Amino acid sequence: MTRVAAIDCGTNSVRLLIADIAAGPDGGGTLTDVERRMEIVRLGEGVDETGRLSPAALERTFTAMRGYAELIERHGEETGEGPIKTRVVATSATRDAENRSDFVSGVVDIFGVVPEVISGDEEAELSFTGATRELAELRPARPYLVVDIGGGSTEFVLGSSAVEAARSIDIGCVRMTERHLRDGDPPSPEQIASTVADVDAALAEVRRTVPVDEARTLVGLAGSVTTVSGIAMDLPEYDSSRIHLSRVTAAQVHEVTRRLLHATRAERAEIGVMHPGRVDVIGAGALILDRIMREYGFGAVVVSERDILDGIAWSLV
Repeated sequence: MTRVAAIDCGTNSVRLLIADIAAGPDGGGTLTDVERRMEIVRLGEGVDETGRLSPAALERTFTAMRGYAELIERHGEETGEGPIKTRVVATSATRDAENRSDFVSGVVDIFGVVPEVISGDEEAELSFTGATRELAELRPARPYLVVDIGGGSTEFVLGSSAVEAARSIDIGCVRMTERHLRDGDPPSPEQIASTVADVDAALAEVRRTVPVDEARTLVGLAGSVTTVSGIAMDLPEYDSSRIHLSRVTAAQVHEVTRRLLHATRAERAEIGVMHPGRVDVIGAGALILDRIMREYGFGAVVVSERDILDGIAWSLV
């Protein structure tokens, strides 16, 4: 059993997983959560427009990370085996920022490790590993198309037991909100139409490099997808155990998306499963999922709470 710490710093949130991993033969094994935390920090706020990480966004992120560093130290002391092996991964917003060196130096000060600003392909592989380790019990048809809808980008990964094709493209819930939906409460039909056109153009581009029509099961990851699942199930509050490995039909996704895009900010905030940090961007996130299912012809999506964070943890053993 090895205790590890994984930190995923995305465009919208920074997340921590401290886990005990027992690696098994043939790529198997078990991952047991010790701590799993998430803070909405909106690191990528304004990056699409300015190309830079703002001082306020950096400070929000570093504040959350300082708390994570304390947890890592505390759980490392429990094992009596010294510091926990830690990996910090940063994705879309940091890849795009001119001043990412400010982010890197801050992370080194906090964790003592250099964060890896990974490529879209590396992000896709980690997401695939994290998402598919637990799918065997469901026996879904293969190959899978794993879709990780983030704040700045969305990763598309096709594979059965390993990655066969992957593409990261710059459509994410924060980026699409800032680009098209920021001034709508609720968004106008014209704003929604411009978002759809942007997303559909990106999906056509993905299709040129990833043979999406070969996929037999769509697996959806990250907060936009899990929130849509919780709304579709009409959960009174967020329940990870019910959302993980749930199956949401295309009709349900379409109805939830319609509801979110026609709701005011105050109405979205009243939804029981809604994290406060997703209120402003959930409409765009749901719309991305809806367009994926429509354009690629999927009748349902399997929702996984396991994602790139779990993939980062597995990479440490």
